Amino acid sequence: MAYRYDPDLEFLAEMTSEDLHDLVETLTKDKDGENLWTEELTGNPSYKAYYPNHAKYWQLIAAELQCFGANSLMTVLRGGKGVLYHEILCDVAEKASIKDVKKSDSALEVEDKILQRLLGDAIEKMTESERSEFAKIIGVTNLKNLTPVALTGAAQLIFKAGGFKSFQLTLIIANAVSKAILGKGLALAGNAALMRTAAVLTGPVGWALTSAWTAIDIAGPAFRVTLPAAIQVALLRKKYETERNGLMEEINSQL
Repeated sequence: MAYRYDPDLEFLAEMTSEDLHDLVETLTKDKDGENLWTEELTGNPSYKAYYPNHAKYWQLIAAELQCFGANSLMTVLRGGKGVLYHEILCDVAEKASIKDVKKSDSALEVEDKILQRLLGDAIEKMTESERSEFAKIIGVTNLKNLTPVALTGAAQLIFKAGGFKSFQLTLIIANAVSKAILGKGLALAGNAALMRTAAVLTGPVGWALTSAWTAIDIAGPAFRVTLPAAIQVALLRKKYETERNGLMEEINSQL
């Protein structure tokens, strides 16, 4: 396993070990906390020497993701290197039956389309009262009706606008996916603040969000890793962008 230079993953070098923890868990653990039989990261000497200082081996973490998204034989032929993250994203989108993804889309754009699909599936499962509750949580107060189509459309606008609300929405989805995959919420700093919006994480609204990923037909064990891993990377990218743009203090204050 070796890292293949990837412009869409290079930002991971700027993330802290705490930031990277959930991604490492997604790539290496199953819901029972046991190591995935297909993962190679935990056997690497650098992992053994520096764990849990994930920032010391961020390239190995990225390489693990690249290899999960690749054909095993082709990985061997490439000298242990997997495929670029953008290819993994497009594959995830295809398996999730997302039709409007173009090869010219940026990684951020594809990630947002995957997030929108997951959220749309969850909203479809919500009752009218649950949709009303969720709308209040994400600050959507200007809709005349809260049909699934209207609320999903409002969420899409939030993703396009970026900033605090987009980060918050991604954090909510990533937390739900983590609970579905690993049986526990995110360890990412800031998750405790989300507990204040308990309706998202418990009760019917939380159940709808946590089960959203199961609405997608899971095609093979690799997809069971690449889908949640893509959600984790999407969250880290938004955190990186907000920090780079000086918005993190505003986000922390609002959380």
